[in-house]
Amino acid sequence: MPVAAVKKDKSDEMDACLEKAADESKPFGETAGFLGIIGKSTAMQHVFELMDKVADSESTVLIQGETGTGKGLVAKALHRVSRRADKPFIGINCGAIPETLLESELFGHVKGAFTGATTNKAGKFERANGGTIFLDEIGDMSPDLQVKLLKVLEEGEFEPVGGTRTIQVDIRIIAATHRNLEEEVQKGRFREDLFYRLYVIPVTLPALRSRRSDIPLLISSFLEGANRKNVRQVLGVSEDAIQILMNHTWPGNVRELKNIIERLVVLKQKGEIDSSDLPDNLKSSACSHPLHTIELSEDGICLNNAVSEFEKALILQTLEKTQWVKNQAAKLLKLNRTTLVEKIKRHRLQPQVS
Repeated sequence: MPVAAVKKDKSDEMDACLEKAADESKPFGETAGFLGIIGKSTAMQHVFELMDKVADSESTVLIQGETGTGKGLVAKALHRVSRRADKPFIGINCGAIPETLLESELFGHVKGAFTGATTNKAGKFERANGGTIFLDEIGDMSPDLQVKLLKVLEEGEFEPVGGTRTIQVDIRIIAATHRNLEEEVQKGRFREDLFYRLYVIPVTLPALRSRRSDIPLLISSFLEGANRKNVRQVLGVSEDAIQILMNHTWPGNVRELKNIIERLVVLKQKGEIDSSDLPDNLKSSACSHPLHTIELSEDGICLNNAVSEFEKALILQTLEKTQWVKNQAAKLLKLNRTTLVEKIKRHRLQPQVS
């Protein structure tokens, strides 16, 4: 069954694009996700249950996960259902700002503190007072700033760059990193005392390749959002195309999937996206490592179908490698040529016409 889109009567989780989650989604338990973060897989359900327990607490949260898994969305969702929801949510990417400027961005500065400081400036911590500050990619923070951050966590106060006045703040800290901070501590690149200050409530987000059953839901959501954003009328994605998308390893995780779907929608314009519309790298990766694409879902798996699909993908990969010279392919597969021909017919394999 194709994944449908542009239908007004869809359920909330299918109707909401992740980037519009703040306005359109419901709390955990009412949809296939948590405040617009989509997922029905067991891995994501565990994340949602943890988020539901800690969202309204005052504890520091450390969100861990690969780039593109949605750490920023999790941070915003935790703030939205916290006791500080009506107060500011201030985010800063610690890895995107030069070290010489990051201290000023975090703590502010006074006039004349350095060249170009023509006025007093409030930093992120001061602006977040009463609310939540989200420190993204905290593993990239320099050792000197780690010391100053530790003081804020321990005492709730800091001094602006070049200033002598101590500013007290009441904030909740949510941090995120794609790095393994325990390894960074062992290598001497991250302060151990700061790590334990941050590592109160760890939330680990799974990679997209570990939650393949969520891909159709994400496709539908991103399809809807891309149609609205770009004024397109793409009605859905074919079953073959969905299978290829589910088999991709997605090194860029959910962010990569979102970008691919938007590209497909813009270029397709209307109708249904099929496998021929997909980028070549996705089509080639679908059969590069066929065994890795087999996933045991919560409902189990049909072993005969899985074995058949593995055989089909492996034969196709071998045929493409040998430019469809069946004698060579049969040798690589340790099969008789007649056996290989029978399997090609049974799986209805044909060379792609360029």
